[in-house]
Amino acid sequence: MTDINFYGGVDEIGGNKILVKDNNSSLFLDFGMSFSIANKYFSEFLQPRKANGILDFTEFGLLPKVKGIYREDYLNHCGLTSDSEPSVDGVLISHAHMDHSAYIHHLREDIPIYITSESYLILKTLEDTGSTSFGEMLNLKKSFNLTPKKNVKKGPENRRSKGAECIVERDIRVIEPYKEFNVGESKVKSVPVDHSLPGATAFLVDTGDEAIVYTGDLRFHGRRREFTEKFVKEAKKFNPTTVISEGTRINKVNNVGEESIERTATKLVSNIKGLAIVSFPVRDLDRFLTFYNVAKNTDRVMAVSLKQAYMLNLFDGVGYPRVDEVAVYIPRKDWGMMGDECLACLEGNWLPSSKLHSYHTEQDYKNWERKFLNWDNSITYRDLREDPKDYIFGCDFFELKELIDIKPENGIYLYSKTEPFNEEMEFDFHKVRNWIDHFNLPLITEGMHGSGHANGVELLNMIREISPEKVYPVHTENKEKFNVLNDDGVKVVYPELSKK
Repeated sequence: MTDINFYGGVDEIGGNKILVKDNNSSLFLDFGMSFSIANKYFSEFLQPRKANGILDFTEFGLLPKVKGIYREDYLNHCGLTSDSEPSVDGVLISHAHMDHSAYIHHLREDIPIYITSESYLILKTLEDTGSTSFGEMLNLKKSFNLTPKKNVKKGPENRRSKGAECIVERDIRVIEPYKEFNVGESKVKSVPVDHSLPGATAFLVDTGDEAIVYTGDLRFHGRRREFTEKFVKEAKKFNPTTVISEGTRINKVNNVGEESIERTATKLVSNIKGLAIVSFPVRDLDRFLTFYNVAKNTDRVMAVSLKQAYMLNLFDGVGYPRVDEVAVYIPRKDWGMMGDECLACLEGNWLPSSKLHSYHTEQDYKNWERKFLNWDNSITYRDLREDPKDYIFGCDFFELKELIDIKPENGIYLYSKTEPFNEEMEFDFHKVRNWIDHFNLPLITEGMHGSGHANGVELLNMIREISPEKVYPVHTENKEKFNVLNDDGVKVVYPELSKK
């Protein structure tokens, strides 16, 4: 008999952690962060303590109290016993959004993580460029580890381990579309779907007792809508007993596509003489492609952040423009040096830095950033200030401070993100508005965002087409909207948070 235990994604958008278990094998479908619970107790400057291992997370239900899945260094440090063998055979990650993948960090390194090649590249970007305390995805860096000293003259005989000696590679298994593989004794197939970042996939899981379709997150109105349409056909042929379906926008009937955003933005940017500034999620490469096209349509160049450039470099032109086809924006850091100059004051008085070597300039930047410092297509705020009509500038929340140096005039700010849906997002959006008002820029939100999720009509028709015996609505705050499927012979079962 197959049991399905839900440890997240119940009556909330995100946080999916679904354990599929029978007598012979078990696997997790996603292992993500619950934003609603995390934002209830924590914030940017109030974070869980690494010193407490997983206990700060289990205290508030962010992590389930499941034995045999968590990393040994965290367990031992907080007085918990680690098991000799993992209790699950693998974790299937549907895509690289944090509400589906963030808590990989806490898993033991010998649990196989199954992901697509695109998700691998996104997680690598996040791990290599991030600075959070809980950002180890592809590699585990052992904490609370001691190493014997070679020469002991005074003090303890060991030292705290650090650096490369602490890094352990996780068991990452990159999966191929439509190719069956085994997780324990379950047979699994990855089926690509369209979502708001590359590499999203649904899973077909045959445990022997149950044929389970897990949708992950999907949409029918993106640039790769044919992926989702093919998924529906594959899922129907699978003859599932169960569908675990996302329902983020089950209460919506409309969509905004990337083509519509491109048309609207092109018209807006064509009518301004100054700098066009846009904010969109760095992982949403389809949205990046939209504004890359807008730049081409308006005889401008797309200028991206260092982090966006790093990701484009990893994708190496497969499905998206190469990093040498955009401008890479180099921000001032630490000493504020740019090449052979440094900023003397905000009024623009410059001091020569003849005593400074290029080495000193590089010290302001992290290793992964340095490769872009001297590229032919790298630019600084001076380029955007002097030739604003030549660029579209990707400027996210943490790049807003660049506007102080750029001093944009006669420009526009396009906010291409989902509308704020919680108090913290409202607070951040209010700050964005303050910045944009300070520089007298029009803030445009209408028609600038297309969701990564299907609407209610599409979701219900999808499930009718697949025709399972029962459906579990997850990743939704409106599960009751699925009840109409009961009239079509599909039993709607509300998932409950598991306590075991």
